[in-house]
Amino acid sequence: MVTLGLSRVDDAVAAKHPGLGEYAACQSNAFMKGVFTFVTGTGMTFGLQMFIQRKFPYPMQWSVLMAVVAGSVASYGVTRVESQKCSNLWLFLETGQLPRDRGTGGDQDTNMHRETTP
Repeated sequence: MVTLGLSRVDDAVAAKHPGLGEYAACQSNAFMKGVFTFVTGTGMTFGLQMFIQRKFPYPMQWSVLMAVVAGSVASYGVTRVESQKCSNLWLFLETGQLPRDRGTGGDQDTNMHRETTP
């Protein structure tokens, strides 16, 4: 059995997917970046609000709430981007090809269906 974090993976599955270890390490790194972003984003936002609160007094509960919300949004964004990189890595490790850019290769014949008026 192969161990990934706290889970055990069967040897047959690990042999079938040789990039599983790299993908797991990448996801772990992505989640740690998200946690670090949450902590630093919350702390920095709270510190900035303490500075602003000297000029415009408002209750402390709003400072804490807004700091946690700002840290959560920043953490979500960082974790989402890093997880997408890990997903692209997984596709590359499994297929040997990079995934296509989603911005290109969409509906290529949309211009053909437009009606033109003289």
